[in-house]
Amino acid sequence: MPVQKIAVVGGGTMGSGIALTAATHSIKAVVIDISEDQLSDAKTYHEKQVARAISKGRMTEEEGVVALSNLSYGTSMQDAEDADWAVEAATENIEVKKEIFKQMFDVFSKNTILATNTSSISITELASAIPEAANRVIGMHFFNPVPVMKLVEVIRGRETSEETTSATLVLSEAMGKIPVPADDFAGFVSNRVLMPMINEAFHAWEDGVAKPEDIDSIMKLGCAFPMGPLRLADYIGLDVCRDIMMVMYNGLDENPKYLPNKKLVELVEQGNLGDKSGRGVYTYDEA
Repeated sequence: MPVQKIAVVGGGTMGSGIALTAATHSIKAVVIDISEDQLSDAKTYHEKQVARAISKGRMTEEEGVVALSNLSYGTSMQDAEDADWAVEAATENIEVKKEIFKQMFDVFSKNTILATNTSSISITELASAIPEAANRVIGMHFFNPVPVMKLVEVIRGRETSEETTSATLVLSEAMGKIPVPADDFAGFVSNRVLMPMINEAFHAWEDGVAKPEDIDSIMKLGCAFPMGPLRLADYIGLDVCRDIMMVMYNGLDENPKYLPNKKLVELVEQGNLGDKSGRGVYTYDEA
């Protein structure tokens, strides 16, 4: 039976995007976050994105009304306890995510698949928080901006069942995405390849090989990247980049090539996180 309703635990950038994508594909979505302010931001984002899609002719007004009607918001998982799918999209912190999985296990039915949008943390390790339901735990790594990016990296944990995997592939396609499998190693495929490249760009900057804007221009013009690695790091969030690199460092035999560059770490410690703080490698208008 097709998924009718999903619970998205976490109302930040990724969670909001996942919920909107579901809603625009005829799936009801409940955004869950303990912060009322975060939920308000998520609702504002949804309304703006739908209005923009209508203005650009990508959606009719009627479709926009339906999409927004598919969205709801709550501060407790109980607000979505009848959901037949749940995905957590919280901060990239293993202990936080494990606690969320315990709560999801307690709230949702035994038939509800419990997915995570983690970009680097072991699915098997997350599933260890709820061993009784490890067969229902799977990685569903969406990419930012979720409504635009087609890929969903689908990661099976050691105990993930075939039924869970098949259902995840079906749901991904129902949400207009292209699911591609990856095995359960720290960073999976996308970040295992991407983060060392971003880190190397920081090393090149630190070593004085070129200025940030020139490093980015060379990679855009020479490799046809739509965005240079340092600009991309700001877009992702420098704190997120650091955290993902540390997950890979700890999960891949403490290989020093995954240690975040000290210039990156210094920027994070200074609170310069990129786009979301108005300053990172580059400075942005705080409008």
